Amino acid sequence: MQGRYGHQPQRQWGYHPLLISLANTGEPLFLVNRSGNRPSHEGATERYNQAIDLCQSAGFKRVLLRGDTDFTQTKALDDWHSRGVQFIFGIDAMPNLVAMAESLENKAWKPLVRKSKRSVKTQPRQCPRNVKEAVVRARELKNVRLQSEDVAEFDYAPGKCRGSYRFVVIRKNLSVERGESVLFDDVRYFFYITNNRSMTTSAVVRSANGRCNQEKLIGQLKGGVRALDMPVDNLVSNCAYIVMASRAWSLKIWFALSLPEHGRWRKKYKSEKDEVLRMEFQTFLNAFMRIPAQVISTGRRIVYRVLTWNQWLDVFFRGADAIGRQVRRSMRCRVPPSDTGIGTSRSASAPNKYGMKHDQRTAECLATATSGGRDSLRHPPSARAVAKMPIVVCLSWV
Repeated sequence: MQGRYGHQPQRQWGYHPLLISLANTGEPLFLVNRSGNRPSHEGATERYNQAIDLCQSAGFKRVLLRGDTDFTQTKALDDWHSRGVQFIFGIDAMPNLVAMAESLENKAWKPLVRKSKRSVKTQPRQCPRNVKEAVVRARELKNVRLQSEDVAEFDYAPGKCRGSYRFVVIRKNLSVERGESVLFDDVRYFFYITNNRSMTTSAVVRSANGRCNQEKLIGQLKGGVRALDMPVDNLVSNCAYIVMASRAWSLKIWFALSLPEHGRWRKKYKSEKDEVLRMEFQTFLNAFMRIPAQVISTGRRIVYRVLTWNQWLDVFFRGADAIGRQVRRSMRCRVPPSDTGIGTSRSASAPNKYGMKHDQRTAECLATATSGGRDSLRHPPSARAVAKMPIVVCLSWV
């Protein structure tokens, strides 16, 4: 791919990654690197199906697919509908859809009420003067202003679908101005296709617009963890780098999800958990990873002294304690009734309730925790000592 940077030609390969993410937490489910000349929708159906299988196997009862107009896979809508999967996709304003929208009666249109982004807790502040609007009018530049928005719905069966689906259409009434005079009025239509019949038209539009959070995730993958830098010279290697580097963002999400939110201060813990979940990666890096500490080994224990303070230290220690408990719980000895096959010497102690010697049970627990070889199984500690070993969880940034 040949591009231009300033006046010097620049020859380099371009890439077009495909990202499928979980909207609840913002973690990427599938991230595939493609060549720069591939269309946006290529391979999206296969990745959607894999994401559906992954979410259903994880225990999710309902699955909702969202995407813009480039990802409207009309040939796959019937299959998703038969599987009980809901979807909301934007669809291009094709001439036949525009004609159907224009043929609707006036009583079918209702004003679109958009929910405010934030609620005012005290008194609304005075809006600042729109300087840009005054400059546009003074220079008599072309200005397109939104006057009103109306919403309606109708049923239609796309060409590659066997059944009809619900179409929600937005009619935006615009005015094209130049200076102080209005040139003409313009009307534009935006369409959404969905199989959800219970949601109101405004709720469908609001849910479809919620897909814009995907742009924030792309910005974090690009500027935060720098997973989209493409540092090597071929497609496969860059795809592997994308997957490895994006794991840093997933670790940040998993750390936020591991924070407990019960007890006396559960409301405060819940708000802190949500804030860490929505936190940008650079902020997370400075708050939870770049913490200067002094490591001291004394008295058969390791002491970590934190040499600074920030407002997230209590959240950090609470998360580290929760992760440590989960790791210690997973390291507890769970031995099946059958023999393990680990070649340890039998001791003279009495067999336990599983018919195993104590040395065999401890050896299996140690092998699971440390993956050690024969040298680590010569003098295994007790199961209680293994469970009390200090665990250090590291979040690595690529």
